Amino acid sequence: MRPRDQRSIITSLSVALLATILSAGFAQAEDWKWESGGAPQGKWMAGMRAGFSVVTQSVRANSSTDVGSALNFQWMYGINKYFMLGLMTEWERRAIDQVRPTKMDLGHQDTVSVIPTVEVRPGRFGPVAPYASMGFGVNVNSFGESRGVGTISPSNTFAWRLAWGADYFLTRNFALNTEMAYKRNDGHVTINGVQSNDWNASSFNFLFGIRALF
Repeated sequence: MRPRDQRSIITSLSVALLATILSAGFAQAEDWKWESGGAPQGKWMAGMRAGFSVVTQSVRANSSTDVGSALNFQWMYGINKYFMLGLMTEWERRAIDQVRPTKMDLGHQDTVSVIPTVEVRPGRFGPVAPYASMGFGVNVNSFGESRGVGTISPSNTFAWRLAWGADYFLTRNFALNTEMAYKRNDGHVTINGVQSNDWNASSFNFLFGIRALF
């Protein structure tokens, strides 16, 4: 997916979320006051988010990386009023180009991350529930090479994900969600049979989506 298409998708998602919030009209019966503990104790929460992913640096020396796409699914359980535990799966795709010594399209990297996660919810301000989360897991990396490039095989890596975000509850059991996250994805790559440690696809992800309680 090229940057122009990504910007169109991101704009559409943002407009849709804003329109939904405005249509709600802040008509909830809840008072806008702080309440301690924002986790739904004894309930499951399922979430689906989409957005864009930006690497923290060049994946490899003498390369450039497009803004990537990200898709995220999450299943969490409220163990008490402050903590939720669960599992997150996240997919990312980004195009990578070589810029020196000659400019060429290398292809794209796909990353599927499976990360057990703990989420901390200190409280709730009316319909808004802020949170922070952290998880450790694995990044499964693969590469789709452009024609004539050869074979590029990034290693699977240890995943550490740190995120912060907020839910806006339109009803008691349905919320809009936005989240920003850092994810470590630092390993090595094998190019045409030669291994190199110069490969780091760590990223910042910006996600927008929905969550539901069951």
